[in-house]
Parts: sequence; C-alpha cells; structure tokens
Amino acid sequence: MKTLTTSAHLEPDTTSRVTVFDETDETGCFVSLRIGGELIDIALIARPGTADALRTLARAAAEAATALDRISESTLEATA
Repeated sequence: MKTLTTSAHLEPDTTSRVTVFDETDETGCFVSLRIGGELIDIALIARPGTADALRTLARAAAEAATALDRISESTLEATA
C-alpha cells in the first residue's frame, strides 16, 4: 500500500460501492472500492494481484463489526 494516513468516522448512512474499470490504452484494469458519506469519500484502488489484500481488509472489517456488536450487546445488558 502506498503511504497515506487518514481518519474518518463511519456513520449509519455510510455508503460503499465497487466499480470495475476495464483496461484502456493508458491503464490496466483495476477495481475501485469507494467508502463515503456526506463530507468524505475514500477510494481504494486495487489492481490484479491484490485480491488477497482486499480479502484481508474484509476480514478485518468483519472482525471490527463483531466487536461493535459485542459492545452494543454489553451496553444493552448493562442498561437493562
């Protein structure tokens, strides 16, 4: 990954979309994964050979979602 550090808060209305770009005379084919909202849009560009990096990102996102579910469940139980 090229170096860039950024921070953005996910909100319930955060959107994501995948766009596949075919090869042209100037560029090879690639996939864009966009995650965005009202003020911020992050685009991850993945070229052939980087599918495993996207799968690792997807596993990390699923792990984070599971942790948030546990936090929500604990909060509900504590207030009940």
